[in-house]
Amino acid sequence: MDVTSTSVLLVDDDPMVRNGLRMVLRADPGIVVTGEAGNGRQAIDQTRELRPDVVLMDLQMPVMDGVAATRELRRLPDPPAVLVLTTFHLDTYIVDALAAGAAGYLLKDIPPTEIARAVQLAAAGESVFSATVTQRLVQRVANPAADPATRAARDALASLTEREREVAEAVAAGKSNATIASEMFMSEATVKTHVSRILTKTKSQNRVQVALAVYRSRA
Repeated sequence: MDVTSTSVLLVDDDPMVRNGLRMVLRADPGIVVTGEAGNGRQAIDQTRELRPDVVLMDLQMPVMDGVAATRELRRLPDPPAVLVLTTFHLDTYIVDALAAGAAGYLLKDIPPTEIARAVQLAAAGESVFSATVTQRLVQRVANPAADPATRAARDALASLTEREREVAEAVAAGKSNATIASEMFMSEATVKTHVSRILTKTKSQNRVQVALAVYRSRA
């Protein structure tokens, strides 16, 4: 495998879906599908063996579902980015998956080319959402009655410096490090330092959870 390639593990209990995803991703010369799994338990075993950069994860599967598997994967040393790809867009699925540490949440009706792009973005540490998911997520976390974590999010955001808060807001808006650096007249290295501090102060695993904290703090 080319050292510059992004390695992907496909996780879905439907072999036909995995076959379709494999064909889509193989069309991108920068992506290599290194393995497949039919349930969450297999996904964990395969990840330990193959060490993929990204795990493309379904949610409803036998033996172990995608949320439980995501939670376990994110606990591994040097964990992969987990990108959920599913047909389910209920609030509970979305929030549970992101709380478990998923780097993004996509619906299976997105164009095939967007799947490859999302994989590359997730591997680079970015966050990716389907438009429908973004709308539901904002509606969910904007309602304090629906989300008891609002006060904790406000406390976490209050611990940030003014500059860190600006970067956190940009992360929540889905902006990349390069874009943030350009707009705020900083180097990408400085942006990465700010993001690292934000992750620590908000006790977030990734940029998605930073975004959740920002949205909750606005409620």
